[in-house]
Amino acid sequence: MAKVEVVVEKEAEETERKPLLEATRKVLLASIGAVALAQDEIENFVKKLVDRGGIAEQDGKKLVREVMERRKKETRKAEDELDKRIEELLGRMNVPSKGDIEALSAKISALTKKVDELKKS
Repeated sequence: MAKVEVVVEKEAEETERKPLLEATRKVLLASIGAVALAQDEIENFVKKLVDRGGIAEQDGKKLVREVMERRKKETRKAEDELDKRIEELLGRMNVPSKGDIEALSAKISALTKKVDELKKS
């Protein structure tokens, strides 16, 4: 009887994870598209300014570089925040981290080695 309950709980967990994973995937793809679009728009805007004589070409290139650097920093901050939130969410869902799995693998290897040593003696 307990096995049935465990299976039902696992199925419920997987059902909950799939929409979350799909929503996260969509958000990440949308953000990648937005970043690419923003970069194109910035470059086009600066090009128009240069063409109209509003700014010098070198200043335009410098401006694009500065904006892109700032965008990279902001993107890194957003990625770090997203990583943090996903890690917290996975923790609440009791999903083991890569570090947890690696630690368990190391313990299993050590125990296997001890068992083998005991078998030999």
